[in-house]
Amino acid sequence: MSRFVPVELKHASRLLNHGPTVLITTRDEHIDRRNVMAAAWSMPVEFEPPRIAIVVDKSTWSRELIERTGKFGIVIPGVAAASWTYAVGSVSGREEDKFNAYGIPVVHGPQLGLPLIEEKCLAWMECRLLPATAAQEKYDTLFGEVVSAAADEKAFVAGRWQFDDDTRNTLHHLGAGTFASTGRLVRANISSD
Repeated sequence: MSRFVPVELKHASRLLNHGPTVLITTRDEHIDRRNVMAAAWSMPVEFEPPRIAIVVDKSTWSRELIERTGKFGIVIPGVAAASWTYAVGSVSGREEDKFNAYGIPVVHGPQLGLPLIEEKCLAWMECRLLPATAAQEKYDTLFGEVVSAAADEKAFVAGRWQFDDDTRNTLHHLGAGTFASTGRLVRANISSD
């Protein structure tokens, strides 16, 4: 049974607003191929409807699949997924299915049927690619609208991250297979003193 629960779309941007490394998933059912890659650059760009930006190099297999199918998934890996995250970000999926190569178990998204990952991960989103913009044509930035989202019920509660357990922290890429993880929560004093 999944420990993931649906996330209200009005809170979907909060899944990315702290800048975690993400896994971008794709699937082209016409050629029966899927792929997963790691990306360090993603961000929310609008709240309602929830829209996000991701940076995917034009030469990658993932970019080709995203532009052909018009959809992509965003998975937010936890600390336990550091090795998977590094591995899928280090090789191309043109030759082999990285899910199979690294033994990454998949769940299928409820709206778009995208391959998503819950094991060792903390949240996911299914996105529809928005129409091409000048930025998309000129740069490596893609924009998507979130159509479904879910998160670990202990890691994301009432629309907020709960980084109170080392096993439920996100990854932040520093380069060369090195990551930092989110730290302890710090709460602001909001009294009117």
